[in-house]
Amino acid sequence: MMKIAALATLLAGSVSAFAPSINNGRVNTAIAAEKSQALPFMNRPALLDGSMAGDVGFDPLGLSNIDDIGIDLYWLREAEVKHARVAMLAVIGILQVEIFGPAPGCEMATDKCQMDAFWQIWGAHPQYIAFALIMITITEMFSGIAATSGRESGERAPGDFGLDP
Repeated sequence: MMKIAALATLLAGSVSAFAPSINNGRVNTAIAAEKSQALPFMNRPALLDGSMAGDVGFDPLGLSNIDDIGIDLYWLREAEVKHARVAMLAVIGILQVEIFGPAPGCEMATDKCQMDAFWQIWGAHPQYIAFALIMITITEMFSGIAATSGRESGERAPGDFGLDP
């Protein structure tokens, strides 16, 4: 019986640690305003003020404060959107090859390993790879121009190319 009483006392004590504290009506806003919502033990970065979607002040590496090397928060947001879009296209491309086989015109890529299939295409038709690299370069040039002009003018949201119907 004594063991059950001791166990009940321990459980009651641990449960009270998770119970809401009694608030006497005072809120310390001076400390809460400076702390990050995502990481309460760190200060909120100055540029992460909650004005952007999903912004709760999560920046443990301090990347939002590296203006001195020419990368600002706008550029980082642009890169994040771009990399997310490329990742989504990559997943579609991998699934297409795994489900349906190589694309028409790329029948020489017979290997199941995507990297080996790439080198098979490179060996048979290097012009395909060269054309892809040229198209990526052109796309990156337009993207860089749009990002730079949008950052300077403030009239363009990161990742917005005006293609939404």
